[in-house]
Amino acid sequence: MQWSGRRESDNVEDQRGSGGGGGGGRIALGGGATVLVFLACWALGIDPRLLLNSGLVDHAQTQTRPADPAEEPLKHFVSVVLADTEDVWHAQFVKMGETYREPKLVLFRGSVSSACGMADSATGPFYCPGDQKVYIDLQFFQELRDRFHAPGDFAQAYVVAHEVGHHVQKLLGLSDKVHAQRTRLSEKESNQLSVRLELQADFLAGVWAYHAQQMKKILEPGDLDEALRAANAIGDDRLQKQARGVVVPDSFTHGTSVQRIRWFKKGFETGDVRLKDQLFSLPYSQL
Repeated sequence: MQWSGRRESDNVEDQRGSGGGGGGGRIALGGGATVLVFLACWALGIDPRLLLNSGLVDHAQTQTRPADPAEEPLKHFVSVVLADTEDVWHAQFVKMGETYREPKLVLFRGSVSSACGMADSATGPFYCPGDQKVYIDLQFFQELRDRFHAPGDFAQAYVVAHEVGHHVQKLLGLSDKVHAQRTRLSEKESNQLSVRLELQADFLAGVWAYHAQQMKKILEPGDLDEALRAANAIGDDRLQKQARGVVVPDSFTHGTSVQRIRWFKKGFETGDVRLKDQLFSLPYSQL
């Protein structure tokens, strides 16, 4: 991905090393264990933040430490990707007759306090609609490469763009509508709405990639394959198979590997943000 020397966003908050949380009687998890918690929760259809906010995990002992100087190039990279999302979504919102409000992106190490509660590295990158911020522990990108076998800078850009996609959903009122509906549905139906929302964020990440390429020629050979490998690696079916050897479709909350690849590609191939509505008009079996 062509990114060196380009504009960096001013909306990055570096909280690495500041830490958060604390308290006795909780389980302290190291970096490898937190990843296992993340995989297990995702495979079981559980939001890891529910466990992390329950008091069972000691956020203060999840290897919170000062920022690693070796991560500085990655910090600059994430800042450039965030700037690219700002440029693309400002232009797209103008076309929709809307105003784009830029999200903040918080870099943390180990644990962090958000408007959605305490969060741990085990949660993975996430978007909190309460404060309209994206949260990322840069160590996740190492896990993406080493544990999920999805290396490459455009794989990392896909992760950022997906979380910013959730911000787009928040600004357009899409996520609030879905969350209101989920409270009135069965667990299976609620999970299916969650899958639709996550696949829509994948689609929006693809739309971003299309327009970023048109505006700035960011792509290098192999970049698209990097993003598709990342989408494949974090499908519900693949994570469940890795975590417990079986797949339970009714517990899916993010979509299968095939679905995540399909909707990212559709966004990238069309660049048409209007097609996002298909995620909620198509029968679930056709996603």
